[in-house]
Amino acid sequence: MRTENQGPGYRIGYARVSTLEQDEALQHDALTRAGCHRIFTDKASGKLAQRPALDAMSEQLRPGDTVVVWRLDRLGRSLRHLIDTIQDLENNGVAFLSLTESIDTSTPGGKQVFHVFGALAEFERDLIRERTMAGLAAARARGRKGGRPTVWTTEKLSVARAMHASGEHDVATIARVVGVSRASVYRALNDSLPAQDRRNA
Repeated sequence: MRTENQGPGYRIGYARVSTLEQDEALQHDALTRAGCHRIFTDKASGKLAQRPALDAMSEQLRPGDTVVVWRLDRLGRSLRHLIDTIQDLENNGVAFLSLTESIDTSTPGGKQVFHVFGALAEFERDLIRERTMAGLAAARARGRKGGRPTVWTTEKLSVARAMHASGEHDVATIARVVGVSRASVYRALNDSLPAQDRRNA
């Protein structure tokens, strides 16, 4: 029997769990109680861009459906990614519901919340861009002060960390921006991360 939301489509659940988390059953129970017709689950991967269950769900969504998550951070790996994903859903006539935050984009209030989120994401991106440019300018200035410049400077490392933490840049892009090799970026990020996070750098 078809499980309806307030529109004409299904409620489709999406869950994401990491190896360090034990909340898969919690998420599934909450999504089931919310009336989800089907639940797609991604396991954590070292590569943030790889989410096969999310891709599979996206291919099956139809206008009028609603994607339901237990919490906002289950869907987006960064604020920018979250906003872009939900915008893609909206463009295809699919609503979004987060149970914990009680955000429902099928309502005027829910749409307004994401307009605010979108503005914040744009602000965050502008700040990262400004920090990146300022850091590179400082790194170039320091490199010109006599002697052979080192591959890594404090400014370059700060820029690389900020770009990596944003979740919006792959290693190749980071390497190109700061002017070092990809292998050097991998080594620098691994050296600067806590041991438990190094495999996800």
